[in-house]
Amino acid sequence: MNPPVSSGALFRDGPEQLQLKYFMFDWDDNILHMPTKIHLDRRTAGCWEPYDVSTSEFAKIRRDTVNYRPRDGSWDAALEDFYESGSRGDDAFIEDVKVALAAVLEGRERPAPSFQRFKDALIESRLFAIITARSHASRSIRRGVEYFIARALTDDERRLMIANQRGFMRYFDENPDGLSDAEVLKRYLDLNHYSGVSSPEFLCKMGNEGESGAESPERAKQFAIHQFVYHVVALIRDRGAKHPVSIGFSDDDVHNVRAVEGYLREALAHALPDFKFVVFDTSDSELAGGRKVVIQHA
Repeated sequence: MNPPVSSGALFRDGPEQLQLKYFMFDWDDNILHMPTKIHLDRRTAGCWEPYDVSTSEFAKIRRDTVNYRPRDGSWDAALEDFYESGSRGDDAFIEDVKVALAAVLEGRERPAPSFQRFKDALIESRLFAIITARSHASRSIRRGVEYFIARALTDDERRLMIANQRGFMRYFDENPDGLSDAEVLKRYLDLNHYSGVSSPEFLCKMGNEGESGAESPERAKQFAIHQFVYHVVALIRDRGAKHPVSIGFSDDDVHNVRAVEGYLREALAHALPDFKFVVFDTSDSELAGGRKVVIQHA
């Protein structure tokens, strides 16, 4: 049985009890086990044969360039279904979200490690960033989030999400009175980031750094993290908020996790000593919620 929805009302005990928590999520195999396949070739005796893999398997073998290569030597062919320019166009992401979410809601698939954490962040109306190595445009990723809200949250949970967002608006000296629930939801979703870090849209934001980001999802994800964290910093400082701040990051790829841990320790933790960063390594599907590492300036 689900806990009473009222237990998540953030402003029930007054705004002085509020904790400012923000989240950054990888998508594939972290929030949802997507059905999207990566098209590779696998070395066999004397030749290469087509070999399609899931994102979770790819995370394990992607550095093995001796036995695996992109389809016909082309990453465009290998990652066709992760691009807007593939045969399914800009519907590819939302189509796969629908399949993946249906499998969870119908009990055919176990939720990915950060599924519940993402759901809770939505219900609590926490600001978040989706940071994925996919090449989809931000609008496509946002469509997936909107579908998740419509299907994964109950009516009561969606009402609580809107109530919490209205509470945040008042806390930050904004007046939600007169706004419809749909307008409040749009305002909330507008504040979040949706980054497909190998997309032309995102690489353009990176400028010259995008030349390396296209080949290095770890580097591009660091750029996306920097953008979101300082987006949060600007919102907090502009409004004079005084509560403690925590920002979480979760990813199922250990290479990304290690790169992000290092970046947070060496750059952001020193620059933002009042912030607490929490990294969740969700590469072990048997470890509920993932391995947790707290990073904070000493």
